[in-house]
Amino acid sequence: MRTIILAAVAAIAATSAFAEGDVTKGKKTFGKCKACHTVSTPEGEVLLKGGRTGPNLFGVIGRPVGTADFKYSKALTAMSENGVTWDEASLSAFITDPNGYLKEQGIKGKTKMTFKLKKGAEDVAAFLASLNPAPAEDAAEATEAAEEPTEAGEAAQTN
Repeated sequence: MRTIILAAVAAIAATSAFAEGDVTKGKKTFGKCKACHTVSTPEGEVLLKGGRTGPNLFGVIGRPVGTADFKYSKALTAMSENGVTWDEASLSAFITDPNGYLKEQGIKGKTKMTFKLKKGAEDVAAFLASLNPAPAEDAAEATEAAEEPTEAGEAAQTN
């Protein structure tokens, strides 16, 4: 249990330092996104139940564009082939105007996402970042720290 808590704290600390949006507002605004998107862990735990018209958004921040288990448009596939990775700023811009974002990136074509979030995209991006799994190194460090005996614990074991 301690390991899970330490990993969660590390993940929140890592993502909140870069978040420009408001996570609480983003959670509320994400309600508009749930019509098409769900947030589920690779283990199958559903964090936010939603539609399946769009891709699962678990771990989207830091993930290469167009790599989740979903049939993406040719335009997003092209971005993926160019090695583009989602960060909060790029996801926020995409959510605001998906096809406009592609044009700004020099990508011809359209995305399957027709919805434009007029307000609060940076909050949604911050919220999704807060749901990201802990980076592997941080999680490993948190696990090691949780497994190391404390001085009080060592004293109790020797007595």
